[in-house]
Amino acid sequence: MEDITEAVQNITITGDNHKKNRIQVSNTKKPLFFYVNLAKRYMQQHNDVELSALGMAIATVVTIAEILKNSGFAVEKKIMTSTVDMKDESRGRPIQKAKIEILLGKTEKFDELMAAAEEERELANGGGEE
Repeated sequence: MEDITEAVQNITITGDNHKKNRIQVSNTKKPLFFYVNLAKRYMQQHNDVELSALGMAIATVVTIAEILKNSGFAVEKKIMTSTVDMKDESRGRPIQKAKIEILLGKTEKFDELMAAAEEERELANGGGEE
């Protein structure tokens, strides 16, 4: 969880096209549940989160969204797909990559589930000090 807090605090936002509640997912940089927990943290702060990915990372974003929906934390608000023109580093020619953006919002029981998870975590860590 410290990793997530650190990641949230170290995010630098440049330009107008970066939203405060957007997570750009990579399928190689961080483990799946890093993004799941980060998305929960973003929803706590902003009430919704936008998950974004290109190419091969699209499957990872869909999995994160499904985990959050199936565990009762999020509802799907909007899904956008597009293609973006990029430069192929190895050949130097332009290529098109698929892009997905999934906007998720908090469910009515989000805060209740987060409180229960926090309580569970405290109990697992030795709980109440006497």
